[in-house]
Amino acid sequence: MAGETNLSKLIRDMQPTLNPGEYVFATVDTTDGVDRTDVLGEFKEKEGTTLIIARQRADALKLSYGHVAAWITLEVHSALEATGLTAAFSTALAQHQISCNVVAGYHHDHLFVPYDDRDRAINVLKNLSAGKTTRTS
Repeated sequence: MAGETNLSKLIRDMQPTLNPGEYVFATVDTTDGVDRTDVLGEFKEKEGTTLIIARQRADALKLSYGHVAAWITLEVHSALEATGLTAAFSTALAQHQISCNVVAGYHHDHLFVPYDDRDRAINVLKNLSAGKTTRTS
């Protein structure tokens, strides 16, 4: 099934869902010794491999990290070629001083926001989906 490309429909149907747990981005020179089933996502860069992993597993593996994030999934099946969705939700979050790191999966977009801002982020995204715009300074 092809993903949605209509921006209005994507925003209206995004259904932001907060996944349980705390997540971190850690960088490693090698993934040897890391059980791949523990890794939520990874990206290879010239400086090393970034792992997105549950904080508890990162601690057990003695991986260093800084930022602790909450993971929000947008349940709408967005097409990889869809335009504007990332700009819409990142702008809404930025207006509320909430940072966001985005990972696009084949079916869904996944947002990593500061853990302490998770409830505010969900509210901002739900308001955006409902067509409500609120701004804080």
